Amino acid sequence: MSAPPAAVTVRERVALAPYTTLGVGGAARWFVEITDEATLRAAVAWARERRVPLRILGGGSNVVVADAGVDALVVKIGLRGIATREVRGAVEVTAAAGEPWDDFVAFAVAHDWAGLECLSGIPGLVGATPMQNVGAYGQEVSDTVVAVRALDTTSAEAVTLTPAQCGFAYRDSAFKSREPGRYVVLAVTYRLRPGGAPMLGYADVARDVAARGMTAPTHSDVRTSVLAIRRTKSMVLIPGDPNRRSCGSFFTNPIVTPETAQQVAERAGDGGVPRWPQADGGVKLSAAWLIERAGFRRGQREGAVGLSTAHALAIVAHDAARACDVLAFARRLQESVAERFGVRLALEPSVWE
Repeated sequence: MSAPPAAVTVRERVALAPYTTLGVGGAARWFVEITDEATLRAAVAWARERRVPLRILGGGSNVVVADAGVDALVVKIGLRGIATREVRGAVEVTAAAGEPWDDFVAFAVAHDWAGLECLSGIPGLVGATPMQNVGAYGQEVSDTVVAVRALDTTSAEAVTLTPAQCGFAYRDSAFKSREPGRYVVLAVTYRLRPGGAPMLGYADVARDVAARGMTAPTHSDVRTSVLAIRRTKSMVLIPGDPNRRSCGSFFTNPIVTPETAQQVAERAGDGGVPRWPQADGGVKLSAAWLIERAGFRRGQREGAVGLSTAHALAIVAHDAARACDVLAFARRLQESVAERFGVRLALEPSVWE
């Protein structure tokens, strides 16, 4: 006999602001926290039977919830567990979707496994990393992901997806843009290199390591540098930091054609526009640079919302801020950059309306 379906306890009208790093927004019409796959399946079935939209909430560090809340079942992911296995001179580490990301990075670094050290300090959970193709300081999770186990909500079956099926791109994936909402990430497997050389390809990290007099830095040394750099930009969640209520980078760095990059330089009257050629022929520009050259300054406020005092890419929600204030300020930044440089900035966080 098959096992009976798991019971699911659904709560109503649950405030979502406390579950997000921005701390704004309304309530979920229905809400459930899950710690095992059986309960997740039951929650998905509950939503399907009632024709209720489904939203998946991880660490809440990359979402803006509308003030009116969301008329959906919000599922808070709490799946935990880490497993490892050696394979062909590497180690494959599988982490459940609800594992805190930075704790997982610290675990890898403590074992001297290369591949994640530059992704230290990023808030959120493991399950979000393939969705966003999270990256920083020269590393992206797509460099190490070998499999993503997910629940396909169209079939209610668990599937294992290869990196090619994940459709990774710059801060993007098939989970985010090609088939949003279809898959609920259950676990992610990363292939790491025991004793491999740490990543020092990003200038800020290399400088910080050198400034500490290290000629052969360990993964732990690089993690220490990355965390220190992120702290100077208020990109680590620290109690008491006036910039802590944010989503981190609110915009992705735009990738444009070489012609557009040249036009930006001409409009700026500055040949020193930060730019990074991409393998596909595009050119990545600095969104923070564009925002500041469009007339905004770090720490600038409009009412209860403003830019971080430490980084022009972070929008901060201060006391009494609402989601509509955050989004209105973001639109003003987008419009100003578009008018000044002809480049449209894309939001990095998801907006739940």
